[in-house]
Amino acid sequence: MTAMDMGLALLRICLGLTMAAHGYGKLMRGGRIPGTAGWFDSIGMRPGLMHAWLAALTEVGAGLFFAFGLFTPFAAAAFVSLMLVAAWTVHRSHGFFIAGNGWEYNMILAVGAVSVAVAGAGRISIDHLIFGHDILTGWGGFVISAVLGAGAGVALLAAYYRPAKVAS
Repeated sequence: MTAMDMGLALLRICLGLTMAAHGYGKLMRGGRIPGTAGWFDSIGMRPGLMHAWLAALTEVGAGLFFAFGLFTPFAAAAFVSLMLVAAWTVHRSHGFFIAGNGWEYNMILAVGAVSVAVAGAGRISIDHLIFGHDILTGWGGFVISAVLGAGAGVALLAAYYRPAKVAS
């Protein structure tokens, strides 16, 4: 094990558990799924109930897979997709900084996930335990995490994002 393996593990665990916590919140805190569904409807992601479940389960699943280093580039693709949709629907009109509800946080999670996918999960990962090496790193990790993730996010927005019309 190298210092790089330890650094990748720390980054994976931090980002992954953060994402999983967001999904847990949608499932178990506040208004739970019904409240999250209403919020999704209010921001234009319709049908809200479907998106509440999709977002919550994807955040928990991708977060845990990423934290454990299991199918890392695919988990990273889910991060990119989730954060692209969040940045576009909720944060883009508020500028960059998270203090003003901007998209800074979304970018950090997505870029951090892509960076790990490019570098590989490291030796302290289930990918390494199962496969004996990191899977699909380098350009392959980039294409899966960034390109597939962004494509999925754009497709989701194109298919389901229907914000209310603003009266002129």
